[in-house]
Amino acid sequence: MIPYLDLNALHAPIRSELDAAWNSVLDTSWFIQGKELIAFEKEWAEYCECEAAVGCANGLDALRLVLEAWKIQGKIAPGDEVLVPSNTYIATWLAVSQAGLVPVPVEPDMDSFTISVAGIESALSRRTKVLLPVHLYGRMADMEQLGKLAKDASLLLLADAAQAHGATFAEKKAGSWGDAETFSFYPGKNLGALGDAGAVCSQDAELIQLIRVLGNYGSEKKYHNLYLGFNSRLDELQAALLRVKLNYLDAWNQERKQIALRYLTEIHNSFIQLPQPGEEGQHVWHIFQVLSEYRPQLENHLKASGIGYLIHYPVPPHLQPAYQNEFLGKSYPLSEKIHTQTLSIPLYPGLSIDNQGYIIEVLNNFHPKVI
Repeated sequence: MIPYLDLNALHAPIRSELDAAWNSVLDTSWFIQGKELIAFEKEWAEYCECEAAVGCANGLDALRLVLEAWKIQGKIAPGDEVLVPSNTYIATWLAVSQAGLVPVPVEPDMDSFTISVAGIESALSRRTKVLLPVHLYGRMADMEQLGKLAKDASLLLLADAAQAHGATFAEKKAGSWGDAETFSFYPGKNLGALGDAGAVCSQDAELIQLIRVLGNYGSEKKYHNLYLGFNSRLDELQAALLRVKLNYLDAWNQERKQIALRYLTEIHNSFIQLPQPGEEGQHVWHIFQVLSEYRPQLENHLKASGIGYLIHYPVPPHLQPAYQNEFLGKSYPLSEKIHTQTLSIPLYPGLSIDNQGYIIEVLNNFHPKVI
């Protein structure tokens, strides 16, 4: 059986370093807001080529904290509209809704599966205040065009980079674009913690400091609370482990790209639509997602062949029960097509050459009429 993701294969070569980092924090008995967090925030900001970064509990909180900070700064207000991708993980939408804002879905560009710039232009209204693209599956959205559009329309640009650690667009790293970009370090990400973790990057150091305070119960000084804040802090253990793994991120991403290139070069099956890589460095292949009109048959084929897979994501946000009132009767056909046909195959550092070849062989042999 080839698993969809094998974190043991990723961690085994660096296990001694992870153990040392873990034990170092245990020995200090300092688990919240210590030297490991300070160091990781500095190193992550340098890696992402941004002015400053702040750690938080997870990727959803990272988005929410940015929006709440902008509310405090008077840049947005409850009821304002945020343009979001119609095809993404629901966390992007949840952050908007939880901040008292209104998510307005925009259909994707079907080559990149990221938010369509033309779609954004059509969706703009006088209530639009924020553009929130997602660098989906590891491929960055067109941040140059989005940045120009945001500037021309006097909009804030917040990018969800939860799946794009190390990705670049026009030779600029994810994390260095727009007014802010957010990351998740969920264990399966390209840079994954050993639990939940997240971060915000920005060129605006004042915004980062406000987010730091908001994530610490709204407190800059203990027991003195400036705002109605949150408990959303990146703990010392996760920060220490992320510092170790950050040293390997570029090498891991390069391995992902090599596997993806082999898939793109050697998979030839008219019943399977392959993704597009974009420009060099634009895609870091967090997910290798294919489309097939015959997904149920393809699932059965992979199961019978002993190959793990996942569906990212089976139900688009607008069809989730959580949003049934807001979007009842509304249709976003491109998103619905993607979510109905999408399937993700194994791609991770440590996936052996032989297993890659077997996956390619199995996909090339897929024929829905034979299954």
